Amino acid sequence: MSVSKEERDDWLTVCFKYLLFVFNFLFWVGGAAVLAVGVWTLVEKSDYLSLLASGTFAASACILVVAGSLVVVTGFLGCCAVIREQRSWLSLYFFCLLLIFLIELVAGVLAYVYYQQVSEELKQHLNLTMTENYAQPGKEDITLAVDRLQQDFKCCGSNNSGDWAASRFVTSGQAAGRVVPDSCCKTITPMCGRRNHPSNIYRVEGGCISKLEQFLADHLLVIGAVGIGVACLQLAGAVLTASFIYLLYKEEEEDFGTF
Repeated sequence: MSVSKEERDDWLTVCFKYLLFVFNFLFWVGGAAVLAVGVWTLVEKSDYLSLLASGTFAASACILVVAGSLVVVTGFLGCCAVIREQRSWLSLYFFCLLLIFLIELVAGVLAYVYYQQVSEELKQHLNLTMTENYAQPGKEDITLAVDRLQQDFKCCGSNNSGDWAASRFVTSGQAAGRVVPDSCCKTITPMCGRRNHPSNIYRVEGGCISKLEQFLADHLLVIGAVGIGVACLQLAGAVLTASFIYLLYKEEEEDFGTF
């Protein structure tokens, strides 16, 4: 039995409608992942951001937070647009998808570019930041960041514990006899930084630079992968939406032609 053109078009419209519903579910999941990665990056290790010379790492995470938030709103808009089958709403949804696609693509590219530069930036700036600013007036955020860095990653000094010998903290007398900050100690007790013996302090090959570099590299890979991956998902959604709009437009034309 042959199927009329009208029935075939109705079948295509229903298929695209269900496909868009499935896409919207994946879209919400992807948006939640984007938002979670962005917030996790900014909140979980936010102290370390003050130790970086550039704001690219934080910018990439902030872009993901913005994109993830937009996904929540856009996902709701998409559901309403599909249910109502209104071309104006679907067109708005289509342009929102393209906008979020571009935002997440930018975040992914930024993360990838910074991934190539992170090692050189840390080598150039981390030692100077730690030795010049630790325990100095007005630099409390850096002091806290350095203490947390050394405790979290079980390291001491940017390259090794000897870096602290030339620091303003030690040379100015602020250290009160300590040769390293107390945060270098395996077990922190008042003035424990007076002994820099391996049994007392952390001595890691490559120092804190190698540890922070690995941490940032891992995070940047996640940011880049999530940003670009979800951006590709949204591009597929934009194609589906455009096809659905075209089918609705054809149906309207055919309905108008019958009068």
